[in-house]
Amino acid sequence: MSSSSPFAPQAPLRVAAIGGGTGLSTLLRGLRKYVAVPGQTAEARIISDLAAIVTVTDDGGSSGRLRKDFKMLPPGDLRNCMVALSEEEDLLAQLFRHRFRSGGEMEGHNFGNLFVAALTEITGDFGHAIQLASKILSTRGRIYPVTTANATLVARMDDGSLVRGETSISASKRRISELILDPADAKPTPEALEAISRADLITIGPGSLYTSLITNLLVDGIAQALRNARGTRVFICNLMTQANESLGLSASQHIQRIYEHAGGRIFDYAIINTAPVSPSMLLRYAAEGAVPIEPDIDRVESMGVQCLVGNFLSEGDVLRHDSNAVTAALLDIGRLTRPM
Repeated sequence: MSSSSPFAPQAPLRVAAIGGGTGLSTLLRGLRKYVAVPGQTAEARIISDLAAIVTVTDDGGSSGRLRKDFKMLPPGDLRNCMVALSEEEDLLAQLFRHRFRSGGEMEGHNFGNLFVAALTEITGDFGHAIQLASKILSTRGRIYPVTTANATLVARMDDGSLVRGETSISASKRRISELILDPADAKPTPEALEAISRADLITIGPGSLYTSLITNLLVDGIAQALRNARGTRVFICNLMTQANESLGLSASQHIQRIYEHAGGRIFDYAIINTAPVSPSMLLRYAAEGAVPIEPDIDRVESMGVQCLVGNFLSEGDVLRHDSNAVTAALLDIGRLTRPM
């Protein structure tokens, strides 16, 4: 199956997007263009409801410093989602993206992260602070942390050693065999579970295999909610392998690693890039051992996952998914699977 231009289903879609990092925010930039706005007629709506469910295990950079100093959850990935769902040219969105380049202890901090930290202190509730910040930015969609537990990632490496913390895991030279959440019984936010249960279309990815995607599935109840979901579940495969996370893994092996941590099958479709990456971009990524992910379509479909393939590349300073192309593919899937 190949992608085509999106058009509105007869009934608008409810979408839940799960992930973290730049992958999720890139996806949301494409989806937001089709989210209903106040005053719009029902016929013009394509997405009636969009919920982003976001990992909160980051312990590096500005988020990590705030997590340590204020004993709060890391706001960085959620802040990126807020900006992605806001009006991109809005001054507030620019402020939320601003990172201080000097100023002693302020250096390296992101304004949006500090804003969320302040709202958390004022309200005493991190989840409420995220909702208030989203309202201020007039986001087209709702943003929820997958959990409000102060959870830490632990990775069992291929030599049997354990590495604690997302930053240390990403810096390790060993290959990850298993990812664990501490505490193991971290509870999901009720809003995340509700968004999954109500959604017509559920996406996971793109993003770092373990630290952006699998980490969400380790929160108690999330994997079960996905296994039981009535909506169509779509895996958006990464473009390149990633050092310390997925070197040497094909598309089907990405899915298999996810299934191992989710305790079963959670995908109906997969969006997989089959377009070639430019030689100059290949050379840039070769330094870290990264190569395009092998699109082993036959193997993926033998796992009961239908593939939607095509050109989903956007090449700039770095390689990203083309959010418009991915969104078009998702809306195609929504059109095919949504009850009329």
